Amino acid sequence: MTATSDREAAPVRGSLAVYPGTFDPFTSGHRDLVARARVMFDRVIVLLAVNADKQPTSEATARAGRVREAMPAAWGNVEVDTSTGLTTAYCLRRGATVIVRGVRTAADFRYEYQLAAMNERLGMQTIWVPSRPHLAATSSTVARAYRSAQPAGPSLNAEK
Repeated sequence: MTATSDREAAPVRGSLAVYPGTFDPFTSGHRDLVARARVMFDRVIVLLAVNADKQPTSEATARAGRVREAMPAAWGNVEVDTSTGLTTAYCLRRGATVIVRGVRTAADFRYEYQLAAMNERLGMQTIWVPSRPHLAATSSTVARAYRSAQPAGPSLNAEK
């Protein structure tokens, strides 16, 4: 058996992964995670989860539009959707095989581990994809702060 890189590996046949988040804003780190997930799974849904506990800077439909615009046309196996309620319920309804979550730090991992345990009890597996080192410092919180402090400045979402 030989090891292959993510560029050579074929996606798991029949697989549907859901990558949930509020994506406020959708950063280059989020986009990178989608790029990596789309080669691991047949289909990926980027799910804008509407969370009543969070106060996003724009409505879910507007954020979904921005996420769609960030996806290259060639990424035909990536879909963007919105949902309220439990992500696991959405996943089970859509026939998803796994939830994909990004992890930037040890603190992220602790939080994500608790979510994954709950998701498993509800019937859905979670996989974690670590952030690439050069993207790990950028979070949506940092991007929002930067955007508000630099209204005419360059975007943290710009490709390098």
